[in-house]
Amino acid sequence: MPSGRRSSKRPYGQPHQELDVDRAWGNRARIEPGPRGEDYYVAIPRPTDRTFVCPGCQGEISGAVQHVVAWPVESIMGAEAAAEARRHWHTGCWQGFGRAR
Repeated sequence: MPSGRRSSKRPYGQPHQELDVDRAWGNRARIEPGPRGEDYYVAIPRPTDRTFVCPGCQGEISGAVQHVVAWPVESIMGAEAAAEARRHWHTGCWQGFGRAR
């Protein structure tokens, strides 16, 4: 009798599918200009029990506090490397990132 489990794994030996940011983040990510004019995806993540370190101020961000996640749209290493570079920022730190105060 079949177990009723569906196989969701990619077939052995098949290449990985290219990262599709739109599919992964849906309508939650928008594109904003970065400090040197490069484009970044910016999204507001769902609440979590994890803690992150803001690259702007080096302060802790509780996953329960609203903040933003930003990562470059393009990277010379490809879309996957750009997505791996995503960082959690305090909203104010992101808004001030690379901008004169």
